[in-house]
Amino acid sequence: MKFIYTDSHKLHFPQAEYHRGEIVTPFEKPERIDLIMHHLDEAGFTGIQCDDLWNPVPVMKVHSADYLQFLEAAWQEWLAAGFKGDLMAGNFPVRRMQQRCPKHIDGKAGFYSSGNDTSINAGTWEAAKASCMVAQQAQKVVANGDAACLALCRPPGHHAGKDLFGGYCFLNNAAVVAQLFLDQGAEKVAIIDIDFHHGNGTQDIFYERGDVLFASLHGQPEDSYPYYSGYADETGKIDGEGYNFNFPMLPGTRYETWARALEEVINKIREFRSEALIVSLGVDTYKEDPISFFCMETADYLKCGKQLFKLNLPTVFVLEGGYALEMVGQNVANVLIGFEGGRS
Repeated sequence: MKFIYTDSHKLHFPQAEYHRGEIVTPFEKPERIDLIMHHLDEAGFTGIQCDDLWNPVPVMKVHSADYLQFLEAAWQEWLAAGFKGDLMAGNFPVRRMQQRCPKHIDGKAGFYSSGNDTSINAGTWEAAKASCMVAQQAQKVVANGDAACLALCRPPGHHAGKDLFGGYCFLNNAAVVAQLFLDQGAEKVAIIDIDFHHGNGTQDIFYERGDVLFASLHGQPEDSYPYYSGYADETGKIDGEGYNFNFPMLPGTRYETWARALEEVINKIREFRSEALIVSLGVDTYKEDPISFFCMETADYLKCGKQLFKLNLPTVFVLEGGYALEMVGQNVANVLIGFEGGRS
């Protein structure tokens, strides 16, 4: 299996994240990619550097034009306002307040953000574009005949909604891949989000659409980020009714329980008759991840890959979370090893 990567991800390295009462260095940091690439190389996977060909068309179909304009201009507006340090939202249009975008960048930041866990710096827009280009190229590899490909995306994307950034995410890479398959003639596409955190951005984008089945396996929102989405009774609206599936799970969940939910998702995708599969690949389900509470072992990711292979669909893996740095590379590699081993 090939994987697509870019060094441009290093342009995004905010220095601040608000976490449980403290300002800390973000958990989502550049060295994650280096560690993952090391293990992918050791496992014999083929790395291909992204060709940096930007296709804005599918991006504009999953994100609003005003939001994209905000992302592109935000850093310069922040500097022009005389602010120092990373751009971080401090005010939000909460219940019963006006849902109008302010002119001032301090207000815009909160209008387009879901929280103050995610900062923007000088290289963020270029890094987000490069991450999305990695996803687009991985989709091209699969569309051209490969059974599967990994998009080594950073920043990640599944918390980015139609017009919101947050959870370290700016552009929704998995959603863009799904849109590309549809634009190329597929009638139905499925996205499985196996990151510990609910893929609220992906759900937001496809919630009223019937051409994309979205399923997320995650920590229950009563206890885990993003807190305000991911309940089992969120099933879609309008054309999307019945095509959105959430599987929230308790603290301490182990693979056996998690795998039963994945098997249910696999059956739903078969019934849906999807023509392609996108896997939002987060390995923050690992037992020692610093911002999660599942208890999966490294060997479990091999079994996960084998389960996903059973769908026998053209598959694009899109990197999301995973913050236990000592094991993130091996855990990602194991999913791919298990997937390829599913043939035997």
